[in-house]
Amino acid sequence: MLRVSRRLYLALLVLLLGSCASLAPELDPPRVSLVSFKSLPGDAGTPRFEIRLRVINPNKQTLDIAGISYSVELLGQELIAGVANDVAPIAGYGEGVVTLEAGLQLLELLRLMASLGSAGSEPLAYRLSAKIDFNGFVPTQRIVESGEISLN
Repeated sequence: MLRVSRRLYLALLVLLLGSCASLAPELDPPRVSLVSFKSLPGDAGTPRFEIRLRVINPNKQTLDIAGISYSVELLGQELIAGVANDVAPIAGYGEGVVTLEAGLQLLELLRLMASLGSAGSEPLAYRLSAKIDFNGFVPTQRIVESGEISLN
């Protein structure tokens, strides 16, 4: 009797977990584009920047963002990284501008400057990576945007 009830409870638990997973909505990833990038007045510490991103929500449900972690790479060197947890919800089929504050990684900047001498006038490859976590049952979204910046 005890073996049967354990198996029954285990089967019910598996069914319950499977049904919870099916409740999580399937989302198209939000589209993210850079609006502005500016230097903030500095103190004696490392340079800080304000990055404004336009986030487009191509889904019918509101994106209730719990937090964002992000990084910006130039020529494979991660120069800027940061996190934000005070992001306003973005309505379904809507868009919003998210303001982030980020710090510059000085050692990586020095490595980049050293490699720029050998790069000549080649375009600079960049990569923006972001991980967006949501409140509720919405799965984490990862976004990567890359391209090149021409020095000419």
